[in-house]
Amino acid sequence: MTRRHAPSPDCVGDARPEELRSSTPAFAALDLGTNNCRMLVGTPSGNGFRVIDSYSRIVRLGEGLHGSGALCSSAMDRAVAALQDCADRLARSRPRMVRAIATEACRRARNGSEFLDRVKQETGLEVGVISSREEAELALESCTPLLEGAGRRALLFDIGGGSTELAWVRVGRGAPSLIGYASLPVGVVTLAERFGAAAFTEEGFDAMVDDVTARLVAFENVHCIGREVRDGGVRLLGTSGTVTTLASVVLNLEKYRRALVDGIALTRQEADEALSCLRSLGRDGLALHPCVGPERADFVLPGCAIYAAIASMWPAPAVVVADRGLREGMLLRMIRADRARAERRRSMPDRGSMPYRA
Repeated sequence: MTRRHAPSPDCVGDARPEELRSSTPAFAALDLGTNNCRMLVGTPSGNGFRVIDSYSRIVRLGEGLHGSGALCSSAMDRAVAALQDCADRLARSRPRMVRAIATEACRRARNGSEFLDRVKQETGLEVGVISSREEAELALESCTPLLEGAGRRALLFDIGGGSTELAWVRVGRGAPSLIGYASLPVGVVTLAERFGAAAFTEEGFDAMVDDVTARLVAFENVHCIGREVRDGGVRLLGTSGTVTTLASVVLNLEKYRRALVDGIALTRQEADEALSCLRSLGRDGLALHPCVGPERADFVLPGCAIYAAIASMWPAPAVVVADRGLREGMLLRMIRADRARAERRRSMPDRGSMPYRA
């Protein structure tokens, strides 16, 4: 049966404006992905943070990017509208520090820099494009609590809209460290656009799995992860809407509940049965599913195909599900940096009280 590896951080979801005013400094992290625009505002709490505001909207920024190589005007308009919402919320919460990042869609698009110039002009937000390595590092940062007692190694995967990030991690003594990483140019949006309605057929699904599997071979050849999995001591950890949806199906949730999903471990059999359940629903059934809905119906099975390829290449006995990622990693880094600056200020001598020396 499923079991929990770590408690989910305190999260209150969308806070009311009066709840955003606090004497405790706030920090904000914004992630503009290929499919979603997400933001978290949090205040330090122990070794983590407490969420005081959150925002998520499907913007499909990468719509048509696979075929054209550029961001289309309607996708950019949707993203700018969502980013303006974020800017308005930030104006109310007035965080001490804000970091906004963009990932695969803006990395690949030939007009990505022009789009981000427009974002700065219209919203005032300065969004920086991060590398695939930093994307893997931020995901690892946020998921570190889920790796306690993981054994010798962990394989972290993040199934995004335009790419899938893999991180091969050394765990044990001290903080987890990145051994190797890879960014595969396949995500739920890219596969959905390539396969279309075929993604809902048995042949199309198998073709998606085969496509992703072929892309995993190079990473396996370098790190020999399969041998490590067979020897034991490897934790498989996934952070994405795909794996949280699988967990929702296993838990038979009528409404998505992050606190129940984040940190749960699904056995291989449970995950496989949930995947089969989602495949059996068809597009209409997925659109009606309480943990999927019409906006995500086209992207769930491409994500499941990516998961199936990973689980087949590296058949760990269980997968730990993380509802956390880049935003959480950014918040933790900002809070740690702010504390380090405060500590340096406290440790500096009071020059006004120092004795005069000739």
